[in-house]
Amino acid sequence: MKNMIFCHLLNDASGSPRVLRGVIKAINGANVNAKLFVGTNGRGVLEGCGIPISRYWYLRSTFRVITLFTFLLSQILLFIALVRDRSIDKNAIIYVNTLLPFGGALFGKLTGRKVIYHVHEISIQPKLLCSFLCGVVRLTSSINIYVSKAHTLALPIAGVPAVQIYNSLDDELSLAASNSVYQHRRNGIFSVLMIASLRDYKGIPELLNLIAAIEDRSDILFELVVNDEQIDIDKYFSGKILPASLIIYPRTNKMADFYQRASLVLNLTRVDICIETFGLTILESMAFGVPVIVPPVGGPAELVSDAIEGFIVDSRDTTLLKEKIVLLADNASICHKMSRSARLRAQDFSPQVFASSILDALQLSSSM
Repeated sequence: MKNMIFCHLLNDASGSPRVLRGVIKAINGANVNAKLFVGTNGRGVLEGCGIPISRYWYLRSTFRVITLFTFLLSQILLFIALVRDRSIDKNAIIYVNTLLPFGGALFGKLTGRKVIYHVHEISIQPKLLCSFLCGVVRLTSSINIYVSKAHTLALPIAGVPAVQIYNSLDDELSLAASNSVYQHRRNGIFSVLMIASLRDYKGIPELLNLIAAIEDRSDILFELVVNDEQIDIDKYFSGKILPASLIIYPRTNKMADFYQRASLVLNLTRVDICIETFGLTILESMAFGVPVIVPPVGGPAELVSDAIEGFIVDSRDTTLLKEKIVLLADNASICHKMSRSARLRAQDFSPQVFASSILDALQLSSSM
């Protein structure tokens, strides 16, 4: 294993490119020559990842049909870019991050190179596209990496060996977390943080319902950090009257600032619509010693034990959510106990453990 080609689609601040950055750091420490092929839409956490970057055209649109068309075209262009790149070693491993960059997988299969998929999704819409992408995985992949037990069970792909590797913190955030001191309140305010994309299934409507149910508590304030730009925020909330106790922030690369001042972190993903495969923001919160509230199924439920590092609550149960938040807001001792437990649990997902697991998976793939 001396050469690797990474293929990714959208470079933003979401979980999958952040995990890929961790993979790249792991192989950088193992004397592996590597190159990244990434779509032109977005300048996120993969900038300055330490390996050469080649960009292929991709454009997201507010219209799903257009985005689907540009996505399919982008994969043709990715395939062509790979074919034209004469610097790619004949024995290079093609590492496809998420199901989407299938152009890279087809290139690997057709040129006799090993293909590894790092699967992050459970479902992709439309279903026909998801079926097609899973078919490409079945045809091309030597090994699939899943991010949790729930994820492995939710999207099995017959005939392809699978390994489970939990995500981890990156080194920079891990250092910031180790230097952070949890505070139950700051200036008398209990601060509730939620990080999510502006999608209904991520629990944005449930957050608004929760805030409305708790509006009598002026000492409880909410911050929402979204993986979107201000123009998208304005469009999503157009026509809605937002509560005074909610502050919304656009995409940022400075999440440590938010974790450091949070009293509690929420994940309100609707489990009847979407299952979280891991929950990287939950792990990051726990590393900062912040108690969490997470859904009862999926990856987050594997990270958290109920009433230990936080609470496990279905986001559709507004009454129970309010009860747990008020309990934590009024009990500093419970929060500090959960904070200590959260930090201990986060240590199970260190960058060192992740890097070792990734290198083992790569060696396994090479030997197949």
